Amino acid sequence: MNENLSKKKTLRRSNSNRILTGVCGGIGEFLGVDANLVRLAFAVFTLLGGSGVLVYLIAWLVIPEEGAGSSVLEHIIRTFQGKESKL
Repeated sequence: MNENLSKKKTLRRSNSNRILTGVCGGIGEFLGVDANLVRLAFAVFTLLGGSGVLVYLIAWLVIPEEGAGSSVLEHIIRTFQGKESKL
């Protein structure tokens, strides 16, 4: 049972498979699909009304980067509150 806990996948922005911020690479690694398919989906959503850009920005804010202790949004909130951040 402990082996299953240590192999638990977490959603993180990719450091190795990135073009801009690693959002698509991280989602692709998490889902087990090619990151280019995720990039294509974001492009289609962007062309069909612009929602792809909004979703991408939200994902960048809330998904922490590989090796980081917190997301960008959590870092901004903690800085605003005057607390130490793990970014």
